[in-house]
Amino acid sequence: MIHLYWGDGKGKTTAAMGLALRALAAGQTVVVVQFLKDAPSGEVALLEQLGTKFFRGKPTAKFVSGMDKAEREAARRMQDDNLRAALAEKADLLILDEACAAWRLDMVDKNLLRAAVEDAPEDRELVLTGRDPADWMREAVDYDTEMRCHRHPYQKGIRARKGVEF
Repeated sequence: MIHLYWGDGKGKTTAAMGLALRALAAGQTVVVVQFLKDAPSGEVALLEQLGTKFFRGKPTAKFVSGMDKAEREAARRMQDDNLRAALAEKADLLILDEACAAWRLDMVDKNLLRAAVEDAPEDRELVLTGRDPADWMREAVDYDTEMRCHRHPYQKGIRARKGVEF
């Protein structure tokens, strides 16, 4: 089955990582691609200790909007390489975190990403996360969960907190 956790609300990656914990507890193998993320978040180290394989990073700490052409090309190559490496792994659960942004910002080979979703093995659970999914993503999934923000501490000037937002 294919899951999509999307929207402007908090909890998309958290939901995906919760599913990773559930799969690990059931003795399954978990592989995660974190597109366009380079800063370590709290769950990565623990999930790695439990056997999850992560493919993540980008060649610069800049946001895509601040990258020059060469940096964008290098970042896209890294995202493509990470996705290819993850697809070569045996995984009961494959999480493509921020796949929506990678697609929208053209930071991944779109044919490769779409094939990863549409041609996923039937015995593999697949999760996509991100804010604004492409129409084809919404059509391809079995679970379509929108996270909507009605209120967030950031709106009051409260910064992201370790252990809660990262």
